[in-house]
Parts: sequence; structure tokens; C-alpha cells
Amino acid sequence: MSHGGGADNGVSPGNVPVCYYGAAGRVPASLERRVRAAELFMRCAACGLAVLAAALLGADRQTRTIFAVEKTARFTDMQSLVFLVIANGMAACYSLLQGARCLVSILTGGVLINRPMAWAIFSCDQVMAYFTITAVAVAMEAAMIGKYGSQQFQWMKTCHLYKRFCAQAGGAMACAVAASLSMVVISLVSAFNLFRLYGSGKGRK
Repeated sequence: MSHGGGADNGVSPGNVPVCYYGAAGRVPASLERRVRAAELFMRCAACGLAVLAAALLGADRQTRTIFAVEKTARFTDMQSLVFLVIANGMAACYSLLQGARCLVSILTGGVLINRPMAWAIFSCDQVMAYFTITAVAVAMEAAMIGKYGSQQFQWMKTCHLYKRFCAQAGGAMACAVAASLSMVVISLVSAFNLFRLYGSGKGRK
């Protein structure tokens, strides 16, 4: 038999646990757990992939002797790769902090009900997603020039001289692409977390 007071104790009239978000919306507790777990997984994935991309590029170097001159290829030789390392380092740190927040929320059972905080997280996720995508796009353009050269600008290709360096850089960029895609998915999750706070519009003034 149904009992009243469901809105007070977080239980629906049918004894189904729900999480409330203001006067307008409520979300089943099972859905809330799945959303939190998905967000935590994606943030951990983004952090791991970004760390791997930055580490692969940071440790990438190869020395060749060309015309009796020893030359060493490093990621610092290309500003686009430096930008990619910085972007992935920032994305890793940000994902680690947000992942810790998600973990604490899961362990304590807390619910995000603060709209300003939700807007802040949503905005930061959007900025980081665009930032990582931009860094990947710039690095990939430079990588294509290094791989195939550019006859129009008379830029010679260099990857045939530094094959191991280019191979490792390619693996790092693959990780960076995966990390940026993870940030895009995270931004979608944060958008869901934000706009569900507004519910269906009931109870608005």
C-alpha cells in the first residue's frame, strides 16, 4: 500500500528510489548510478589516455647521423607537438580532479543540486573538449607535413629519416585523439547533468 511523504524521504509512491533535482525534476536512483559510473569511467579513461599521449611524446627522440652531422629529433622541435603535450597534461590533471569529485560523490551518495556548480563543470568540460580537439588538429596537420611534405611550400618530408620517432609520435597522437573523444563524451554527460536540473518546467515562476 502506498504511503505519503515520498518527496521527503526520496522514495516514490511505488517504493522506487528516486533522486530529486529541484521542484521540477526527479531521476530514478538506478539511472543516477549508471550516469555517475559512466562519468567516472570516461574521466578516468580521458586521464589515462592523456597521460599516455603526453608521456609518449615527451620521451620520443631519435638520433641520426646525416652528412657526418649528428641530429636528434625531439618533440620540442615542433611547436604543434609541444602544444599537444601541454594540452594533454592539462586535460589529464583536470580529468583527475573531476574524477576524484565523481568518486567522492558515488561513495557519499551526494547529488549535484547546485545549478551554478553544474554550469561551472559544464563550461569547463566544454572548454577542455575544444582545447584538446584543437591541439590534436594542429598536431595532425604538422604530422601530415612531416610524413608527406608539402611541394607547394617546398617542405621536405622527414619521417623517412626518423621512422621510429614518427611511429612513436603517431601512437601518441592516436592516444590524444581517443582522449579528446573521451572529453567530448564527458561534455555530453555534463550537459545532461546540467539540464536535467531544470526538469520538465513544472513549478517555475
